Amino acid sequence: MGNLVKGQSGEWEVVIGMEVHAQVTSASKLFSGSSTSFGANPNQNVSLVDAAMPGMLPVINSECVRQAIKTGLGLNAEINLFSVFDRKNYFYADLPQGYQISQFKQPIVGEGAITIELKDGSSHQIGIERLHLEQDAGKSLHDQHPTKSYIDLNRSGVALMEIVSRPDLRSAEQAGAYIKKLRSILRYLGTCDGNMEEGSLRADVNVSVRKQGEALGTRTETKNLNSVRFIMQAIDFEVERQIEILESGGQIDQETRLFDTTTGETRQMRSKEDAHDYRYFPDPDLLPLTFTQDYVNEIKSSLPELPDQIKARMISEYGLSAYDAGVLTEERETAEFYERASDGRDKKLVANWMSVELFGALNKAGKSLSESPVSPTALGKLVDLISDGTISGRIAKDVFADMFETGRDATVIIEEKGLKQVSDAGSIEGLVDQVLADNQDKVAEYRSGKDKLFGFFVGQTMKLSGGQANPGMVNQVLKAKLDG
Repeated sequence: MGNLVKGQSGEWEVVIGMEVHAQVTSASKLFSGSSTSFGANPNQNVSLVDAAMPGMLPVINSECVRQAIKTGLGLNAEINLFSVFDRKNYFYADLPQGYQISQFKQPIVGEGAITIELKDGSSHQIGIERLHLEQDAGKSLHDQHPTKSYIDLNRSGVALMEIVSRPDLRSAEQAGAYIKKLRSILRYLGTCDGNMEEGSLRADVNVSVRKQGEALGTRTETKNLNSVRFIMQAIDFEVERQIEILESGGQIDQETRLFDTTTGETRQMRSKEDAHDYRYFPDPDLLPLTFTQDYVNEIKSSLPELPDQIKARMISEYGLSAYDAGVLTEERETAEFYERASDGRDKKLVANWMSVELFGALNKAGKSLSESPVSPTALGKLVDLISDGTISGRIAKDVFADMFETGRDATVIIEEKGLKQVSDAGSIEGLVDQVLADNQDKVAEYRSGKDKLFGFFVGQTMKLSGGQANPGMVNQVLKAKLDG
């Protein structure tokens, strides 16, 4: 197995499961009408329900329920028509109720699966155990005062989907691919914006190691990881730490750990709680959540095309490679850009220009696709000018560079700089004749059997034309003159 990790005593198998907290895309919270806008002043988006004032009762937000069902369908998961909200009891200063409203034994979404692709071309199916709805807690701020902690309840009551995977992941690379794929699906569905920096998507990672064939080892849980890179770093550190402990004769404690982004290490936070520690029981203020199969079917009929479906279509209908199709469908924004740019024109050529020239320029400039100075329409027009022979592929690169820098249209740049490709047969014949006349010795060598010199003649002709001669016509005329 390629995912085994070598230790002093032999090889170890890594077992990883993930609990991802995804903030539901909704204008208001799970059980109140308070805003979910990011960046508001502390305690601005707080209702009496969020602050747990006496007598305030939660009222379910139907949009959040709809988004959860939509997500479940996107994960190929079972939708439970009957689910129950429970109270998860624990004390934190930023949890004014003294409990979190969540789901335990009867979640809204059951088992599903997603497929991840790795860099080596292999694919793996990762099981989804459940998805349940729950409310987020507030935030404790410990750096605002030398002796006091401040509480911001803006996030209190924000709707979260907790998506729990099976322990099917076997490496940090797989975990990284899993979170990327999950984030991509959520963004395509429009049920979570996937912004990890703002806390819209966070992951708890359960890691254990074992010798092949042995029972599962004791796991640790590393909490609140908010980037793909940190997830992978935390896993790698935890695997190394656990193997070192076990090989030195120690044992792994079941505990919750935190990841230090400055050192790249995990550290102990607290012993790991079990379900009974939270004293789960059905919330008496909320009736069981029920809906019909017709309601689910209606939501299913409105689902957008998901990345795996688009990728398959790009391969089968457009003739793209699996790699190119994967790159173009990783993000919804990228797929939409490509579909608009390639509409009615050479799909492969557009894909090549996007993946090489456009992405290269964006990376160099440190820009995202949404900041691209070259629009899908503008890129499509450039490809048209290549396809119809107005400009060559080489000249097109110079035109694109100008487009990216200035935001100008390709036709304007071509006209202004006189870059139109020479496709006139007489003009090209004149260029070829001059090249052959200037290189009589090379002509003789070619005709004596040195076929590789053909490229030399092509290069000289293109150079003489300033790169504007139609390469296809140059090849055709040269072939006729040299072999005639």
